Amino acid sequence: MSGQGRNKPGITGMGMRGPGLRGPGRHMMMGSGEKARDFKGTMRQILVYLGSYIPAITLIIFIACASTVFTILGPKILGRATTKLFKGAMAQITGTGSIDFNFIGRIIIFVFGLYLLSTVLSYIQGWIMSGVSVKVTYRFRKDIAEKINRMPLKYFDGTSQGEVLSRITNDVDTVNRTLSQSLTQIVTSFVTVLGILVMMFSINWIMTLVALAVIPLSAIFVRLIVKKSQKYFKEQQEYIGHVNGHVEEMYGGHLVMKSFNGEERSIERFNTYNSTLYTVGWKSLFLSRMMMPLMTILGNVSYVAISILGGWLAVKKAITIGDIQAFIQYVRNFTRPIAQLANISNILQQTAAAAERVFEFLAEDEQSPEIDNSVNPADIHGGVVFRNIRFGYSPDKTVINNFSASVLPGQKIAIVGPTGAGKTTIVKLLMRYYDVTEGTILIDNLDSRDFTRKDLRSQFGMVLQDTWLFSGTIMENIRYGRLSATDDEVLNAARTANAHHFIQTLPGGYGMIINEEASNISHGQKQLLTIARAILADPGILILDEATSSVDTLTEIHIQQAMDNLMKGRTSFVIAHRLSTIRDADLILVMNEGDIVEQGTHRQLLMAGGFYEELYNSQFDSRAK
Repeated sequence: MSGQGRNKPGITGMGMRGPGLRGPGRHMMMGSGEKARDFKGTMRQILVYLGSYIPAITLIIFIACASTVFTILGPKILGRATTKLFKGAMAQITGTGSIDFNFIGRIIIFVFGLYLLSTVLSYIQGWIMSGVSVKVTYRFRKDIAEKINRMPLKYFDGTSQGEVLSRITNDVDTVNRTLSQSLTQIVTSFVTVLGILVMMFSINWIMTLVALAVIPLSAIFVRLIVKKSQKYFKEQQEYIGHVNGHVEEMYGGHLVMKSFNGEERSIERFNTYNSTLYTVGWKSLFLSRMMMPLMTILGNVSYVAISILGGWLAVKKAITIGDIQAFIQYVRNFTRPIAQLANISNILQQTAAAAERVFEFLAEDEQSPEIDNSVNPADIHGGVVFRNIRFGYSPDKTVINNFSASVLPGQKIAIVGPTGAGKTTIVKLLMRYYDVTEGTILIDNLDSRDFTRKDLRSQFGMVLQDTWLFSGTIMENIRYGRLSATDDEVLNAARTANAHHFIQTLPGGYGMIINEEASNISHGQKQLLTIARAILADPGILILDEATSSVDTLTEIHIQQAMDNLMKGRTSFVIAHRLSTIRDADLILVMNEGDIVEQGTHRQLLMAGGFYEELYNSQFDSRAK
């Protein structure tokens, strides 16, 4: 069947265009300054979503704390070795003693053991956290993928493909990065700052206050830099989206662009986007890179002050040499976790914004549930009745006003009318992409809503004007109509569709790989393959959107013969654009502004001299001109 699965841009569901918005949509990358509308509520949802992983996360936090504590203890203990070494050296100089290398060796071994244990614990918590984050990411994407299959077509008619793709890629990745990296970083940074403060105060409170005096100054500089760079980061993300969107658009439509000599305009627009991206990119990078040099300068000022104060206190015998060495190590390790903690708010805001978008998607309205006692579709013959159908894509705008028609099994029904008359909408209602607002659609006198959607759609085959083939072999594309089909059945379907001959002339034959854009075969060949796919599916009812509008005369003859073979013995609905192709239809439904204004055979409608005759004659008049 020709319209299932992945769609090309601008195609919805089975290849029919919906009434909603189209186009590339907004760029897929979130700005660095994007914030959640309900931060607390989203964080509560994340905690609920992580419910089964809370024990593992608790263990990770405990291990991270232990690892950090062991690292923090190292400098203080090493300070004792430094003090012992200094005192032993002085005693050796004065001849009153010697260096106690055994004591110093034991301390070094002990500290080495602490650091080794800290490293092992850090590895363990990283390994566990990676597992948790990957499982959460898997669950998010699985829930989104399942949600997509439960959502009504109405949602996708009004939402760009890029927007949906952004939820399952960028937004989920943002949450994943926070769980795998930032969560443990937040814990270790907080414990490091708290632990270092305790150790610094335990050494000397005066030196600690001097070291802390740098923090307000650092905070002022950090705030100024972040405030200045934030807008450039947001613009950078925005223009990355513009560049990507323009490149994708130009690549996807490069033939049209070249046909209208649009290369120069395309390059100019790309250069405009790229120049702006370059400007905001280097500004954001320059400002963000200023952070570390400024922190280093302030840190060096703090080292000088501490060294002078520490030397004076050592002379006064208020602290030891080892304490000064340990204190300087703590100061060196103090600035980084402070900078990380300063960035926590931004990280959590980004995470909440991403998670909020995912949760909003998961909370979207779903299509109406299936009934418990559905009808068995095994003996469907193809009779269809539309009874007083009324429908609108939105409550305030009715598209189908009062549509009624009766179709016998095996009949060929043509639906004609001007653009916007409601022809494609009727097909969408028939397939239950949408449910009718009022009225009933009967399949063999059974309400279509009494079938499951899967069973109902299994009765239909579709050959649309917008062909759809996926990247794979020709054999695989035809077999998509019925995955259990044998190779011989696929070949027979291709012969019936007049496709076997041209397939054999291709390099690789049935094993030839169709590329992602299906551009390595002609439009007519694509149509013949979709017809072969529909023949293989062997449906009871066919929906045909005239497939010969953009092919040469010989290919049109082959396609028409293939479609005639396909329609034999089957109820067929043909959305007709060229009225000359539906002269042999058993019934022609003439639609205008959502209503059937005329119905009958081709001869009857021409003799009636109404709207159909005007449409028919206008096509020939326009061609004659």
